[in-house]
Amino acid sequence: MIEATKSAASRRPIGVADALRIAGPMTFGYLTTPLVGLVATGVVGRTGDAVAVGGVALGSVVFDLTFAAFAFLRAGTTGLAAQAHGRGDPLETQAVLWRALLVAGLCGAALVAFAGPIVDLGLAIVGGEPQVREATRAYVSIRLLAAPLILANYAIFGWCLGLGRAGLGLALQTVLNLTNVAAALALVSARGAGVVGVAEASVLAEAVAFVAAVLLLGREIARAPRPSLAHLLRRDAFRAVAAVNRDLMIRTFVLIAAFAFFSRQSAAQGAVLLAANAILEKFFLTAAYFIDGFAAAAETFVGRAVGARDRAAFDRAVSLTTKASAVSAALAALVLALAGPALIAAMTTSAEVIAAATTFLPWAVATPLFGFLAFQMDGVFIGATWTREMAAMMVASLVVYLGLWAALFPLFGNHGLWLAFEIFLGVRGLTLALLVKRRATAVFGRV
Repeated sequence: MIEATKSAASRRPIGVADALRIAGPMTFGYLTTPLVGLVATGVVGRTGDAVAVGGVALGSVVFDLTFAAFAFLRAGTTGLAAQAHGRGDPLETQAVLWRALLVAGLCGAALVAFAGPIVDLGLAIVGGEPQVREATRAYVSIRLLAAPLILANYAIFGWCLGLGRAGLGLALQTVLNLTNVAAALALVSARGAGVVGVAEASVLAEAVAFVAAVLLLGREIARAPRPSLAHLLRRDAFRAVAAVNRDLMIRTFVLIAAFAFFSRQSAAQGAVLLAANAILEKFFLTAAYFIDGFAAAAETFVGRAVGARDRAAFDRAVSLTTKASAVSAALAALVLALAGPALIAAMTTSAEVIAAATTFLPWAVATPLFGFLAFQMDGVFIGATWTREMAAMMVASLVVYLGLWAALFPLFGNHGLWLAFEIFLGVRGLTLALLVKRRATAVFGRV
């Protein structure tokens, strides 16, 4: 019976072309995301104000910390949709989307209602100098107004990826991020709106992206099988969603906490090192999104294989996408090494910040090599919805990170902070990779 429900895509072994059909569009889509951060940092940095750059940097961290608890609406929706598709269950495939949108609306409304306490808590976590904190408060308070739209866009994007609709995902992600870039340039460069303008641009972009999603998906969803309210609210389905969401919430919150700790320790070293590390972090995130295209392919193909109970398809998906991710990481590191000095100079006019960022550039170059396995294993574990292990290994890696920082920072300063962070990335990837075979055997049985 299981064999009969396998989709044609899961029966035919995936090849490089199949992976590229997902990874190619998703890579281009993902690369527009750090472009937003680069432009936001760049347009503010061109003023020569290190405090403003730091405000955007810490504001981004507070915002990410806030939404870390809801990242499951993207990742969890992807895994559940891919598995329903792999089982050949169109009704449940639709139900996954509607459940995610329901949760997105409720959680988004709660975030808007409690925006004040959320900002206060975020500032207490990230710290920073008084002027930087005020800029951070303005940035986050405005961006939180778009919370319901942001979470709905998470759910829609995750659902498209779960179904392997990379072209549609690319279109929506590109609309979101290019609108953000254009609005930021207009508001900051033309009107001089500063940090507030960058935040307003993000709110506008989320609204435009949601409208685009409704226009692109509305007719298709209307023609698809419509789950009844009873099916949509099935207790067992919500229990499965709750378990996945809980684990992904822990995993994502710990990951963002690691980045927040990095930013806090950067801020403790003064505005110049905070700005330099913020610029280099944007380089790393750009490289990470470049690599993440194959992690997205892993989410789709691994999820389908688990849904169809096809061990051969699973093994092929893991092997192919991981090798491709390693090649992407090497290319990303090479580009950062060659273009890094010019990019630093383009993003700030502060001579002090340029000098500091150039000094620590080699660490940014190394991050794709240390981190690619962690990103790739995230794709595998999200697609398979093996979320408990993801959460556990993330916590263990954070403990290693904090211990290394305590030992290395007093000896090497900012170099020690970067080294601890690199090892954190490497440990996370290795621990997940070591668990893949055992979890696959538990799901599929021994080969």
